[in-house]
Amino acid sequence: MTPAPVSPPKEPSRARRSGRVRMTSAERREQLIDVSRALFASRGFEGTSVEEIAARAEVSKPVVYEHFGGKEGLYAVVVDREVRNLLEGIRGSLTSGRQRELIEQAALALLDYIEQNTDGFRILARDSSVGSTGGSFASILSDVASRVEDILVDEFKRRGLDPKTAPLYAQMLVGMVALTGQWWLDARRPKKPEVAAHLVNLAWNGLSNLEAKPTLLTDQGKR
Repeated sequence: MTPAPVSPPKEPSRARRSGRVRMTSAERREQLIDVSRALFASRGFEGTSVEEIAARAEVSKPVVYEHFGGKEGLYAVVVDREVRNLLEGIRGSLTSGRQRELIEQAALALLDYIEQNTDGFRILARDSSVGSTGGSFASILSDVASRVEDILVDEFKRRGLDPKTAPLYAQMLVGMVALTGQWWLDARRPKKPEVAAHLVNLAWNGLSNLEAKPTLLTDQGKR
């Protein structure tokens, strides 16, 4: 009896030979976003190239262009996601409570985002307006300030202060928290609750002793 011919072993596919796992289009897109997010955070928009993104993801440059149209499109997706994450966290934190508690919640929400999304915060704080449809870091903070403004208007009316100045004080409060957050991003000392407590200490005690018509000491000396 003639033995059956033995078929030659099949050549392994390119994916198997290289040890790569074939991704779906959606999975590849998410991988490119994750890879580029880390690069943009460490090197900025200008310091990151499509070639480097492709090399890190182990794909060819045309794959990046196919999914995002180029570096600007990829950067816009990364920034818009971070904008949504930050705003959702802050909006969700401003639920209910007295005025001081709301300011505490807003400060902690921003510090939470910095702690949990360090790369994202670095991107937003550096140059998020490049190629973004979601706005720059300044516009994000302006959105937060508008919410703080509503809190301050009620407080100013209750205390007989001019509510028209509430937008100015809201911008100052949010700016103070944001700049402190940028410093804390690298320092990470003291711990987050202590940082928030000191922020609210300065903000709230400063608000508690506001003058109805503040003037500069230098102006007083000229009179």
